[in-house]
Amino acid sequence: VVDIVENHGIKTAILNVSFACHMPDCLEMPYKPAILGATDEEDGKPTYRMGGNSCLSGDYVGSWSFDKELQIGDRIVFMDMIHYTTVKTTMFNGISHPSIALWTKDGSLEMLRRFGYEDYKSRMS
Repeated sequence: VVDIVENHGIKTAILNVSFACHMPDCLEMPYKPAILGATDEEDGKPTYRMGGNSCLSGDYVGSWSFDKELQIGDRIVFMDMIHYTTVKTTMFNGISHPSIALWTKDGSLEMLRRFGYEDYKSRMS
């Protein structure tokens, strides 16, 4: 969570990810993934819409409730996001693709692929 904004009573957690660029299946299908430690909207619980980091006005999806208020710096973990996420991503406005990593059963992180400016530049030519 990089920021939290409220507009007309709707709290939006701005994430360092873009639904438009990284998770278009959430906007096109629409598919609403589970978030670790969250539920669908529940009255009386802190509830947030998840917002992306692009300038696209529709770069947000769904609302989830949490047991406690979210804070800047909290980590949001989307579950079951490998189906179309990787093959349908874009680099709209130069937004980088997320790295592809694997959490192993022993809890270690194995980095499989990182994306950078050269990946963006090579798509333009």
